Formats: sequence, C-alpha cells, structure tokens
Amino acid sequence: MMKSVGGTTLDAHFWHSYENCLIKNQIHRCDFRWYVGWCQQFVRFIGTLSLVDCQPEHVSAFLANLRSNKTIKDWQYAQARTALWHLFRDHLQISWAVGKSTSRTLPSSGENFSSKKLSENHQATLKKLRSTLIGRQYAKRTINAYLDWATRFLAHYANRKLTDLDATSVKTFLTHLAEEHKVAVNTQKQALNALVFLFQESEKRPLGDFSDFARAKKPIKVPTVLTREEISSLLQQLSPPFTLLANLLYGSGMRLMEVIRLRIQDVDFAQGQILVRDGKGRKDRITMLPEICREPLKIQMAEARQIHSDDLRRDYGEVWLPSALSKKYPGAARDWRWQYVFPATRVSVDPESGKIRRHHFDESAVQREVREAARSCGLSKTVTPHTLRHSFATHLLESGYDIRTVQELLGHADVSTTMIYTHVLNKPGLSVKSPVDR
Repeated sequence: MMKSVGGTTLDAHFWHSYENCLIKNQIHRCDFRWYVGWCQQFVRFIGTLSLVDCQPEHVSAFLANLRSNKTIKDWQYAQARTALWHLFRDHLQISWAVGKSTSRTLPSSGENFSSKKLSENHQATLKKLRSTLIGRQYAKRTINAYLDWATRFLAHYANRKLTDLDATSVKTFLTHLAEEHKVAVNTQKQALNALVFLFQESEKRPLGDFSDFARAKKPIKVPTVLTREEISSLLQQLSPPFTLLANLLYGSGMRLMEVIRLRIQDVDFAQGQILVRDGKGRKDRITMLPEICREPLKIQMAEARQIHSDDLRRDYGEVWLPSALSKKYPGAARDWRWQYVFPATRVSVDPESGKIRRHHFDESAVQREVREAARSCGLSKTVTPHTLRHSFATHLLESGYDIRTVQELLGHADVSTTMIYTHVLNKPGLSVKSPVDR
C-alpha cells in the first residue's frame, strides 16, 4: 500500500523493512499493525518535516499529546513509545537514537511530491518563487496556493523551458482551466494572480496585456442569512468554547480565521473593541467587542494563559510570529500577550521551522460544530460560520446603520461588496407584495 504523508511517499517496502526490524527485536507479529499505526500517526503529526530531521523533542511532544488524551491507556502509550524507539533506533538508525552518526536518509518530506515530476529547471523556478513570496511576507495559505498554481502551470508545459513561455502561454492555460475544468471565477482569478506574480515579481518578466482569455462565469449569489430567532436557536445548541466563537462571528462580523487567529493583546476591554490584524488583503481594522462576549472572553483568556504557562515549563511556549515581527521583537514569541486567545488542544510541529509549538484552534472543528448545531435545531438553510458574518451585516443594515459603517466593520475594500446585503433586506422600495396575497 502506497501512503503519501506530507509530500513524501512511504511505500509498502518502507513499512515491510520496519517490520523486519520488529522481528529482529522479537516483537510478536500480531502487534505489527499497531506498531506501524503508531509510527504513521507520528508521521502525520510532524507534517512536512522529514523523519530524518526529527529530534527527541518531536517524539516527546507527540507522546505528551498521547498522554493528555484520556482515551489512551497506559499500555497503549508504552506501545507507541516502543514503536517509535524501534523506528528511529533500528530502522532509520538516527544518530541521537543510536548514539552515533549515520548516513542513512529518507526522501525529504518538505519536497512537494507533484513537483518531483518536473525538470530541475522548473523545480528551481518553484524554489525561487517560494523564496520571493516569503520575502514579500505573503500569508502561508497564499504561498501554498501560488506554488500549487505555478506547479500546475509548469506541469502543463512540462516539455518547455520557462524562457519559452509568455503571455500567450498563460492565456492558453487560463482558458484551459475555464473551458476544460470548468473552474469557478475566483479559482481562475487566483491562478491568474499566481502566474502574474511568477513572471513579473519572481522572474522579472512583464507579461503585458493579456485580457482576452476565456473567463469563468461568475454566478450571482445572494448570501444565506439567518433571522435573529434562528441565530438564537443556533447559539443555544453550541457549547463552550464554540458558543463564544459563534458569538464573536455574529457579534463582530469577523471572518472565521480572524477569530481563531485572535491574539491576547488584540482584545481591548477598556475601549470595547477588537483589533483584527492582517485580515483579508493584509489589512488591519477595528471592530466591536460584543458585551455578551466580555466575561466569556476573560475566562477563555485565563485558560489560554494557564496553557501557555504549562507550555513554558515544558519549553513549548513559543507561538508562531511573522518573520519580520520575530526579528524585530525576539522575545515576543514567548510573551503572553502574543499568544492565541483560542489555542489548540495539543502542540504540533511547525512545518517551516520544525519547532514544537501550540497553534491556534482548528477551523474545521468550528465548521463541524456550527453545521451540527444547525442540523440539531432543524434549520433548513445551509449554515456555515460565514453565515454568521452575513447575518451580522444584514441585521446592522436592518437596524438602520449606514452602509459605509458596515463596510468598515467588515473590512471590505469596495462598498459594492457590502451592497450584496441589501438584496436580502425587507425595506420599502425593496419588497414587493405578491398579487396572490391581495
């Protein structure tokens, strides 16, 4: 069985070789699948970090997560520890595990698997693009997305050099996405932005005007909005900390990632406001702090502080910071004020630095809880965390607030984006009575 983890393919031969190590160490065959399972969990835990680059602290952090899991029994913890010991000492023969140097290595798990099929020149192009994106301090998700589109573009022209590709090649690729793959308009737009950055910023080759490619059609959609009664029913189905998260989404209009990335110092109780840092479009803005969130936020921050104190004692208390900030304020990563308000329940390995850190709350958990809450209270609408942001904007406009004010609170660059919420307002001039209801 082929298994791809973090870009590295660990095939059946790799695990068969590991099982041979278990045989030599007199592990019973009936336990092989459990030993392999623990090792595969560890591989998922370290993400893009290469196995041969792991240090004892990575193993310790993984085992600490297991120990904190109440469903894991002592014998399972001991079995996982033994499985990893055989993996590093006997199978990989890592120096810190065997007490001597070794030249044995695995493929680097930080390498993009799809990019391995590209020529060396194209791989060098991707490496240069990644360096340029990091130097411009682009968000991690944007870096990954741009690299993915650049990889697809170069794979589309696998037999041609980058110097032979131009605006016509880009137009052909974008047209291919729209006509053959039927991608959404925003997907095509993201691909366009990625390729423009690749040529003009990374390669310093202006593309000129190439606006005559086939564009994906943008559907006109009206946002899903809940009534105040539906919001109340939804919130009653949630439990902490999801109740607080949902109240912040609906009460302040923040996006989901803006809420879970919130840091301690960005909550201003005295002024009753929240500073949203590096929002969409890399813009900072200020939004309101709902009164109903004050006390729950203080409790949540106290819990986060206790978690941070425990992490400091275990030497894991360093939070992720953008590279510019980490250089400007060397000690900020361990400072309480820079910690996340909603820290993750477990520590994990930073895919870039390999350091063990506690990341913020997982957004998929919030999405799942909101979806289940909507189902539990019988809502017929499709509800996501972003629905609460839509409802925030619509209810403010219903209350008579100026659209420019709502635009600033939402962080929209153009008021036309905010105008979509007028489509669902029941106001004079917008509502029409059906003739059947005369």
